[in-house]
Amino acid sequence: MRLIPAIDIQGGHCVRLRKGDFADVTVFGDDPVAMAEHWVSEGARFLHVVDLDGAREGKPRNFELVRAIAEAVPVPVETGGGIRTEEALQLVASSRVAKAVLGTSAVEDEAFLERALAVLGSDRLVVAVDAEEGFVKTKGWQERSEVRTLDLAARLEDRGVREILFTDISRDGMMQSVNLDGIRELAEYCDLEIIASGGVTGLEDLVALRSMERLGVTGVIAGRALYEGRFTVAEALAVLDAPEED
Repeated sequence: MRLIPAIDIQGGHCVRLRKGDFADVTVFGDDPVAMAEHWVSEGARFLHVVDLDGAREGKPRNFELVRAIAEAVPVPVETGGGIRTEEALQLVASSRVAKAVLGTSAVEDEAFLERALAVLGSDRLVVAVDAEEGFVKTKGWQERSEVRTLDLAARLEDRGVREILFTDISRDGMMQSVNLDGIRELAEYCDLEIIASGGVTGLEDLVALRSMERLGVTGVIAGRALYEGRFTVAEALAVLDAPEED
């Protein structure tokens, strides 16, 4: 299972939000590229970079920083936040960014999702399923849709998407552990690869998630827990890389 440290960019800074609330922000650094290099030096093999300004405004606002991160580190970088136009797709396609993460556009515009699959291919595309109380939220988690989480997963699978990023918004940044029941329900419902996000607090969460790898949970995003030193990258990898017990 992949450990994927998160780098959330707002106003050029590395930040973490609580429950996606742009007003409840903690700044963890002023140099996102240096932060990326730090996590890689600690052993990270993948990175998840979010343009929070882009997510809120509907178009990339910090892509040059994202591009700089992808060029500075020797590991795959996935990025999301405001990728809702052909121009944004081409920015990703022409860069060293490994994968684009679509959110709002995948929920609200099926034609755009088809175009994204055509431009990037299913191997370079991840769809964010951002949920609260069983419903998908969009526009940087600011608006609740009428789309149920499981229904969206089924629709994405039908369209040829192979990988989703599932976030329980109510847990994100709150250090209250992950929504294991919700992740398991989703994993058992669909055949998609799932990256779990939201609420990772300690190594026990990674142990629990790893038990669902056989169901298709192939990655986990870690944010505040890493930034606050609840565990290190090395400690997390020791858990996720350990041989599975019978």
